[in-house]
Amino acid sequence: MNIASRLNKNPYWQMSLTSWLSLQRMPAYSLPTLLFPIMFYAFFGLVMARGYAQPMMITFSCFGVLGTAMFAFGIGAATERAQGWWLLLRAAPMPLSAMLTGKLVAVMAFSLLIILGIAWLAALFGDVRLTTVQWLALFVVLLAGAIPFSLLGLALGLWLSPNAAPGVINLIYLPLAFLSGLWIPVSQLPGPLQGLAEWLPPYHLAGLALHFTGTQSGPWVLHIGVLLLFTALCAGLVALSWRRFQGS
Repeated sequence: MNIASRLNKNPYWQMSLTSWLSLQRMPAYSLPTLLFPIMFYAFFGLVMARGYAQPMMITFSCFGVLGTAMFAFGIGAATERAQGWWLLLRAAPMPLSAMLTGKLVAVMAFSLLIILGIAWLAALFGDVRLTTVQWLALFVVLLAGAIPFSLLGLALGLWLSPNAAPGVINLIYLPLAFLSGLWIPVSQLPGPLQGLAEWLPPYHLAGLALHFTGTQSGPWVLHIGVLLLFTALCAGLVALSWRRFQGS
């Protein structure tokens, strides 16, 4: 049996390809998800704050990953659950892990496109220069960072209706991005809000990426610890949401 035949029979490969095509064929998701972080970086990072091209390249990439993960899993899960797709999956022989892995692979693929687009602008117009190791560290950290926010989106999608999901996720996603310093540096936020950033996971994801690219020193062990704790909490929320869904 050749490689193509094996892949076609592999449920993880099938769901990864299906999830990628599904997101790609939804312009209401794919276009804003891909273009908004890149456009915002071009305006804020390259035009409005030229001296911050490198750190803002990282924070806006983090912003793109955050939105990609939460919307793909949150709105996607809410819509598919309402359409009966999740009930069908419960009765189908395909493992649930294959569906979740496929969605995560699609999210990471979209996230990689955003990171590459912002990095290209930063290198071409912002004169950002990183070593090969630093570029790889940026990609690995941010793509791994999609995991906890995908879990958060999934937990929300299992609880919310398709009509409520976009509004609720926006109410969480946009303040998280702003208060974590993904749009403007935390030092430029009002005083009472600056201390709040340290309690927010996106702040630590951006801080970890800033550290491993040599852009900014920081307590990287603390960043990793907070992100691991957040991942565990989100996994627990998913387990509770899934138990509720199975009982419905």
